[in-house]
Amino acid sequence: MKTSIYWVLAIIITLSAAYYQRKTGPTYPKQEEIQVNGTEYKLRLTRSIELGERHFVKLGIKDSSVNAILHYRRYNVDEPYKSVAFRYEEHPINSFLMNRVFSVEQEQGLFADIPPQPPAGKVEYYFEITDGSGKTTYFENQPIVIRFKGAVPSGILTPHIILMFFAMLLSTLTGMMAMGKHRRYRRWGIWTFICLFAGGMILGPMVQYHAFGEAWTGIPFGWDLTDNKTLIAVIFWAIAVYGNRKKERPSLSILAAVVLLLVYTIPHSMFGSELNYESGEVIQGIILPILY
Repeated sequence: MKTSIYWVLAIIITLSAAYYQRKTGPTYPKQEEIQVNGTEYKLRLTRSIELGERHFVKLGIKDSSVNAILHYRRYNVDEPYKSVAFRYEEHPINSFLMNRVFSVEQEQGLFADIPPQPPAGKVEYYFEITDGSGKTTYFENQPIVIRFKGAVPSGILTPHIILMFFAMLLSTLTGMMAMGKHRRYRRWGIWTFICLFAGGMILGPMVQYHAFGEAWTGIPFGWDLTDNKTLIAVIFWAIAVYGNRKKERPSLSILAAVVLLLVYTIPHSMFGSELNYESGEVIQGIILPILY
């Protein structure tokens, strides 16, 4: 098989895995279609807020006649829900991409502010909407969870994302080349390990520290799934690189590539950092995306 075909297949698989993670991760906005006053709206409901930003829940409903109430409380805390009314607002968007490329100058909709939480703090919420047909309540039985996080410097976050993407791309490429017994699979395996180690084990903890105040919450200090799955992938790729150092052992590279692919099928932040409001410590909490 031509080398170019390996690259094309690796890019397709990597982009598909990245798209899957983005659609299934429990901190990415939840998409929901609702009908208000006879009009269909596709809502993108907040599940992550960065400290320093305005802390609100937005309903993208461009109808100022609608009345809506947000009900919220701290996650995993035995306390009653608090309520706040949504307000119809228009806000300018200061973004070169949105302004010049998409010709979007402002955002409109219903906004409800909620109190900011410490890093890794969580709030669960549901809401009700009253329009011409009456009152409808959404997500009361399965509230949506927002996780708050600290701001991560772009100089750390951007290279982390790039390196993790290339680690997945090169891992897939190496695995397929190993299956096809391509002569260069060992070289790309080394680059896979370098990208994975730098992105996951050096920059990853730095991202974690800025976002949640803890650099490493995986083994042996905790059970953070994001940290632990990265550690497992790094171990398998270290074995693959070392095992292929003097003799070709394509099966090790194939196994490491499969492990990393499986790691990417686990939704990001599914079992991540969570603030224990009682103790004030950051622990590991689970949010099951299948419930949302």
